[in-house]
Amino acid sequence: MNIKVVTGGILEKDGKFLLVQENKGICKGKWNVPAGGLDENESLIEGAKREIQEETGCKVEVTGILEIVNEILEGVNVICFFFDTKMIDENIKADGEEIANVKWFTYEEMINRKDELRADGYFLSAIKNKIDNKIQSTEIIKTIKK
Repeated sequence: MNIKVVTGGILEKDGKFLLVQENKGICKGKWNVPAGGLDENESLIEGAKREIQEETGCKVEVTGILEIVNEILEGVNVICFFFDTKMIDENIKADGEEIANVKWFTYEEMINRKDELRADGYFLSAIKNKIDNKIQSTEIIKTIKK
């Protein structure tokens, strides 16, 4: 079985959350949180910060863990780490190649547009954890690079 590690983050501002609209593959047109697979020799937190900047143009600081999702598909075991973040530099832009659009949504707007979300909004529970202030410390993550 193959294992894929995905890392990304939740960006919140004035009660709204930043989503990206995917521009390729089977998820083209669907809204998602900024996230993607880890690069070689990259930590979970480094990957989240990189993916968020690549997909939204924003620089963030990772401030906590909101949720870990383990999706077991035929032939692939996907482990998704969703981090809480703090905006350092808001420079919102979509690259046009991988991401078609970047937009702020309220939680209610996401619930009402669930059919437009990637995988029916598998990330909504991470956003709800943010709203409910259920944020875990990143101190439980130990990164060892050799």
